[in-house]
Amino acid sequence: MKKTDKLSVSERISLTLRAYKTIKKYVPGLMPAILIKALVTALHPFATIWFSARILNEIAGEKNLQALIILALSVVIINFIISVVKGRIDILHGERENQMWRYFSKVFADKQLSMDYVDIEDVNIQKRKDKEKYNLFNFGNGLAQFVWTINSTIEGAVSIIASVAMVVTLFTSTSENAVVNSPVWVLAVFAVIVIGMLANSKVFKKNNDMFMAWSERLTPFNRLYGFFGFTLCKDNERAKDVRIYRQDIPADAGLRKLEEREKAERSYYLKYNIGEAAAALVTGLNYVVCYLFVALKAFFGAFGVGSVVQYVGALGRFADGIQKLIYGITDNAVYTIHLKNLYEFLDLPNRKYQGTTPVKKRRDNEYKIEFNNVSFKYPGTETYALKNLSFKFNTGNRMAVVGMNGSGKTTMIKLLCRLYDPTEGEITLNGINIMEYDYIAYTSVFSVVFQDFKLFSFSIGQNVATDIAVDDRKAIDSLSKAGFSERFVSMPKGLDTPLYKDFEEDGVEISGGEAQKIALARALYKDAPFIVLDEPTAALDPIAEFEIYSRFNEIVGDKTAIYISHRLSSCRFCDDIAVFHEGELIQRGSHDALFSDKSGKYYELWNAQAQYYGVR
Repeated sequence: MKKTDKLSVSERISLTLRAYKTIKKYVPGLMPAILIKALVTALHPFATIWFSARILNEIAGEKNLQALIILALSVVIINFIISVVKGRIDILHGERENQMWRYFSKVFADKQLSMDYVDIEDVNIQKRKDKEKYNLFNFGNGLAQFVWTINSTIEGAVSIIASVAMVVTLFTSTSENAVVNSPVWVLAVFAVIVIGMLANSKVFKKNNDMFMAWSERLTPFNRLYGFFGFTLCKDNERAKDVRIYRQDIPADAGLRKLEEREKAERSYYLKYNIGEAAAALVTGLNYVVCYLFVALKAFFGAFGVGSVVQYVGALGRFADGIQKLIYGITDNAVYTIHLKNLYEFLDLPNRKYQGTTPVKKRRDNEYKIEFNNVSFKYPGTETYALKNLSFKFNTGNRMAVVGMNGSGKTTMIKLLCRLYDPTEGEITLNGINIMEYDYIAYTSVFSVVFQDFKLFSFSIGQNVATDIAVDDRKAIDSLSKAGFSERFVSMPKGLDTPLYKDFEEDGVEISGGEAQKIALARALYKDAPFIVLDEPTAALDPIAEFEIYSRFNEIVGDKTAIYISHRLSSCRFCDDIAVFHEGELIQRGSHDALFSDKSGKYYELWNAQAQYYGVR
């Protein structure tokens, strides 16, 4: 969004109200804390000003000791109460505001989980998400600006109202001098106030425009600096390569270049400060005119010395309130632009048809899947990843899917799990197009171990159960079937053993093969009628792999299993092997039948790998 772009007043109001609702939803308790803090902070000085004026008037006037004692005690008691309330609300406000950054992450997490998987893999959409996250978390633009600004805006509005209430008598009281009573003075006071408002507004707007332009230029700098100065060194997955290939050397060179570019941006601070100094000068001149008016009226007997304190103090708070309100209104014009960009991203629709037909849970697990002339192109490409794919398999089938990289094996699984929908053709479950089924209900039919699976920094039990509540017996049985028993018995906390050290100091680091076994246990624990294994033993040693395959039928039970592998030797336990090549299903049959076809792709692939296996 360019700095010249403007939003209408109605758009700004709508976006501001939506920001309020977002904060109320994701950071509960913050908005009430902001409101109370703003009211207390704004009204506190006026209590002191009012009582101070009454005390001075009493001293200069009747000098009633009892009245003076009551006024003094009132000041002490009221200040004590306000201080206690303010102290408590400051703590609450501080806690809530510190926590808001975690809740802001939840805003993006909720959006990510609600998006169509097609959009999650869309580079342009993910760049858009990263830009909005970076804009918020690195500069505070948008939601954070709203939080920071709304407090001063409320303070400003309350200060103006309270100030006006306290200075009304300044203009209604009369003195002995007709010149001082002239309405010209009233006009002069209001004129300098308006001039001050316009000057401050212009300065704030110019500073905001400068900040927006500066932050736009600085965004790539911060992104690169964050990578070279933080991510590259912190990321354990890069640690080996950084050391072996001395990637710290080009990283240091990159940092030096970035620092040189950042120096060129420092002129921004000078321009910013000059604008603020000019606004302060105009505000100072406003004070001179206002104080002169008060002094002249007091000099000619319009009111006593206590009222002078009241009017001078109230006018000072009025000017401060005007400044805060102008800042809030001006900043609103900026952060609503960022809010608009954020909400345009958050409002991206999930275009996937969710379906409404329930998936009937069958005790006999009789489910039939059929691909009917299915073709698929990934978004943004014209090349078919799958072409005219037609096949079926029934409950209890054990199908192995083999083929070279890029042959369409994993794409077929993505379509089966409805991460994508076919470009052409249809997939049916028990004769009904899978797009007609309720999406969540349909995905519950599948347990999948993806090739790039992820475990989480929770306990082993929670990783297996994917839930806070864990069926201990079922989880241990699943880990045993997946071949994890030997390592599991050595863990002193059992299922409560935390994985990794992100959250727990005593977290356990596991190998890639062990992680793969836990992922397999997770799939078994779900107990879905279909189990899909995408290279489930790629990180296992040959002995562990043999143990898994020798017990594969026992592990899977009466479930329908689809197994994807590059290792053809590991597929012989399956009676049904599907051979994919360049997006097409070109062969299907048992190992013996496929191997006997010496002109077939399976025979070619087998012989290419046989030298490493030493088997037929």
